[in-house]
Amino acid sequence: MNPVTLYDLEKWAEQRMPHDLWDFVDAAAFDEITKRRNRTALDAITVNPRFLVDVSDRDLSTTVLGETISFPVMVAPAGGQRQVHPEGERATAMAAGAAGTLMALPTSSGYSIEEVAEVATGPLWFQLYHFNDEVSEILVKRAKEAGYKAIVLTVDTPSPSPKERDVRNQLVRRPDVHWGSLRDRPDLVALREVGVPDAADWNPPNFSGLTYARLDWLRSLTGLPLIVKGIRTARDAALCADYGVDAVIVSNHGGRQLDGTTSSIESLPAIAEAVGDRAEVYMDSGIRRGMDVVKALSLGARAVLVGRPLFWGLCYNGADGVRDMLEILRTEFDRALAYCGGVTVKDLDPSVVNLPCPCWTHGAGIHS
Repeated sequence: MNPVTLYDLEKWAEQRMPHDLWDFVDAAAFDEITKRRNRTALDAITVNPRFLVDVSDRDLSTTVLGETISFPVMVAPAGGQRQVHPEGERATAMAAGAAGTLMALPTSSGYSIEEVAEVATGPLWFQLYHFNDEVSEILVKRAKEAGYKAIVLTVDTPSPSPKERDVRNQLVRRPDVHWGSLRDRPDLVALREVGVPDAADWNPPNFSGLTYARLDWLRSLTGLPLIVKGIRTARDAALCADYGVDAVIVSNHGGRQLDGTTSSIESLPAIAEAVGDRAEVYMDSGIRRGMDVVKALSLGARAVLVGRPLFWGLCYNGADGVRDMLEILRTEFDRALAYCGGVTVKDLDPSVVNLPCPCWTHGAGIHS
């Protein structure tokens, strides 16, 4: 197969992954309304093309926390990649570097923080689930020592939310493909198991334990920039900025944790307005086309991240498949930018797009 779009990769992967593994990657919470809304909301935005503009010399690059990436698409932290390909997160890191972009390594990587850093040729961020203070301190300090550039704190899972498809499939997580960084600390794996249940456990305890007031403690462990992932409202985004967070990721976790929320793209404009220039704003959930990237950047995102598509690329051809996925998005983004009369990402602003409803600029507002 010669994939032309990310949807080609998706179809290929669905036909080849075992059914329960495909459901693990594809599933979302409850009725999966939010997952579908991520796509329908992006599709509802139209763009305003511009012509008779010299767009012959385009520069797709941008910076994220001072780090230059070749185009505004990054690889989201997504656990369980070794289930899809033996090289898992190592392959993804190599692909991201080859594409000139950045990868965020998940806490539940099948390979350790150090094993991924050894093969990475591009910048890395480390994503943290806070299970308890001891585990967090160990992991973030190891990330700094291994050369990771920032800590991404995922906050939108105060209680794990098993997907119903996983429950029906009686999916059980294999520690050997999920917890590489705790491989030599079985005592900490036991602590971790308290907070992250198998899919069939419907009543997991709260495992967050962090508040805005404790973000300074987390930052003090490494001094690295702190990114908060999972922000859904302007109120929370403004609080992040108030507490000195360096960046926020507007994300509903691809619809995997909580159903019935707005899409990320609907939440984005109000969040970008609330944050202003106090923190950088990124977005994930639902990005499948280069034109989606144009829409997100026009509404206030500095860059986007992709999650499920990395699994499709891994299934297709390991590191080369993930790079193929990223290059498809790059080609589509480049073409879309040109059609909108842009030569750099700075040319993308709200005038480029038409929103289907004015309420989008208020729906995730300060008081929501």
